[in-house]
Parts: sequence; structure tokens; C-alpha cells
Amino acid sequence: MNIPSRSLVRRVSTFLVLSMTGLCLVATPARADGPGSGTPHVVTLGDSYISGEAGRWAGSSNNSEAPADALGAHAYHDNASGTAEQIPRCHRSSSAEAFIGGGVGGLNLACSGASTATSTGDDFKPGIDFYDDGSGHLGQAKMLQQFAAGHNVRQVIVSIGGNDFKFASIVTQCVTDFLLSPSWFPDYCKDDSSVVANFTSANVTAVRGKIATAFQNVRTAMRNAGYGDNAWTLLVQTYPSPLPGGSGFRYGQSGYTRQSVGGCGFWNADADWANNTALVTINNAVRAAIGQSGLGNIRLLELQSAFNGRRLCESSVGLYEEVGLSSWTQPTAVDKTEWINQIRTVTTVGSNYFIQESLHPNYWAQLALRSCVRQSYTQNRGGTCTISGTGLLNGEPRMTLG
Repeated sequence: MNIPSRSLVRRVSTFLVLSMTGLCLVATPARADGPGSGTPHVVTLGDSYISGEAGRWAGSSNNSEAPADALGAHAYHDNASGTAEQIPRCHRSSSAEAFIGGGVGGLNLACSGASTATSTGDDFKPGIDFYDDGSGHLGQAKMLQQFAAGHNVRQVIVSIGGNDFKFASIVTQCVTDFLLSPSWFPDYCKDDSSVVANFTSANVTAVRGKIATAFQNVRTAMRNAGYGDNAWTLLVQTYPSPLPGGSGFRYGQSGYTRQSVGGCGFWNADADWANNTALVTINNAVRAAIGQSGLGNIRLLELQSAFNGRRLCESSVGLYEEVGLSSWTQPTAVDKTEWINQIRTVTTVGSNYFIQESLHPNYWAQLALRSCVRQSYTQNRGGTCTISGTGLLNGEPRMTLG
């Protein structure tokens, strides 16, 4: 019987170890993306103030659409081929704040016109709930749950509540009152019964509860997807002021110029009320809902003054033809043009404009909010988002999270 040499034994032993190691590698599959694993993502939920509504337009011009058309005809096309919307009229633009970059994935599930609960009227509007009709129509909480189960969601950002206070109908009433009454005898919207009804104590309490439930639905969705409450954060946004106060308009309130040229048909008194009462009440309801929800992983992104100095019809900015510019690509366009889209009526809407874009943060504003969301994500905190300088930094307005 031949006894193997020591070198042969070592070679055989090494082969067995390598073979066994190889078997182990083959037998252990790579961990799939999901809670805590894979590329980190942020997901945005809510309404038009976060979906990217009006994100096509960088400022406004009454002479031509071309100077302000930053994203073109496919601005809201969010399907895989970039040729159509996944949900018609959700208007999820590519300039929306969800896409912070830097190795962080972004998903925009928000929908223009959405409220806290799903609406199935003329246009399907998913709320922040678990609606599922079995035919592919899902609520935003259900959509979040499905996505989070297979992706590493680190932050969920929510803007909700404005449509529960009937934002669109309030704006419509205010503009109607401006156009149908003379400056010597103005009919104000701030005391119209249809407007006042949205701000009664009972309605504010009811809406606050709906917003709190929406936040709780986000938590439930994440728990159902396999996340612990400390594995992710919820960033809640307040709403920015889209109009200046009465003294800040660059157009007088006599005649119809304020609407026919500026697209900002509010009486001074109504603009003051909108800033000092309506906006404050809505944002206070959002803030109070945070406490009512009982969530411990919520942060607040304060946006109330984020666009001050760049608001619609504000005296510090203007239409392209008013400030002597011809394109949104010119270096000073971000500082001299408006960050809020004009209010359009049936008689003023152009072939490529949508009435629903009215009074919404435009391309500049969306990128500004994206900057603040990125700062919130990287600094792991909430804060107050404000303009910090002129010009662009890496293609975005200069913003700071205070």
C-alpha cells in the first residue's frame, strides 16, 4: 500500500476546501432588494404640490410658450416609454422633487388633484389609502406598499390636505369675484359662504383627522412591506405661498390687467386673506395632524415662505417680455421670472397649457424643492426651506434648509 506524500495530501485538502467554498457560494443566493437592502430610495406621495404639476414651465410669457417651455410635450409622461401618463392628469413631471440623485432612487406616486381619500369620479385620483378595484387602480398607500416590499425605501415625502380644503374651488371663486366686480365695489371671496365653509372649526378638525389618517396609512403600508418604524422616515411638507400679499403685486387691482396680463386675478384683500388666514389654517392643520397621527419618525419640511420673492405677479419678478429675456436657458431667468404658474381661464388657456397647472410651483420651484429635499435626506433632518442666493447651483436654484 502506497502512502500519499504530504504534498499530495495538501493539494487534495486544498481542492476539497475550495470545492466546498465554491458550493457554499453557489448555495447562497444574493440578497434581493427590499427593506434595508439595495439602492436607497425616496418616494413622494400626495397632491399637485409634490407631483410636479406645472413642472413643464420655467416662468411665463404672454407672447409665446417657447421662452418658458423647459420640458416640452412629454413633461408629464411617466410611463416606461415616456410617451404617456400612467394615470391621466396626475401630471408627474420629470422636474419633480422626488429625483434627488446622488445614488438615491426616486419614485413619484403623487397625483395632481389628489386628496387624502381616493376619488373615482371623472378622473381617477388615488388618495393616500389602500384603494384597490382589482383592475389596476390603486391608492397611493397600496402603491407604496407594493414598491417598498421590493426596494429599499429610506424616506417617504408627503404633501396632502390642500384639496381636502377645496383649494381649486377657492381659487376659482376668488378669480371669478375679481373678474365680475368693479374696483370701486369689489366682491371679495374671503367672505363668500362657499369659501368660508372650508375654514369652520368643524371642517378644520375633520380635515386634520383625514390628514392624520393619511400619515398612519403610510406607516401601515411600510409595516406591511416589512419595515420597522425606525428603518425609514416620513417627511411632511407644508404648502408654500403662491401669491404675494396685496401690496406686493406689480399690477394694480383696477381694471382687468392683474388677470388678463399677469394671470393673478385676486383682490388685494383676498390675497392678504389667502396668505394670512387660508394658508396659515391649512398649514396649521398639517402640522397638528403630525401630532395626531402618533408617528414617531416624522420630520417637517416648512415651505410657507420658500418662494417669497419669486411668487406669481410679485413685483420682484416678471414675464419674460417684462424683464427683457427670451429663454429660460438664459443665466438670469431663474431670478427674474416667476416660480408659480399663471392662473388660466378658458379664454386664456393655450394649446399646450392646462388650467390645472394654475397657481402651482413651476420648473424652477420644483427644482428648488428638490434641493431642500436632498438636504433633508443627506442631513437626516427637517427644517425651513428658503432661497439662499441667486443663480443656479448644479442646475438648481440656490436653496437652504434652515
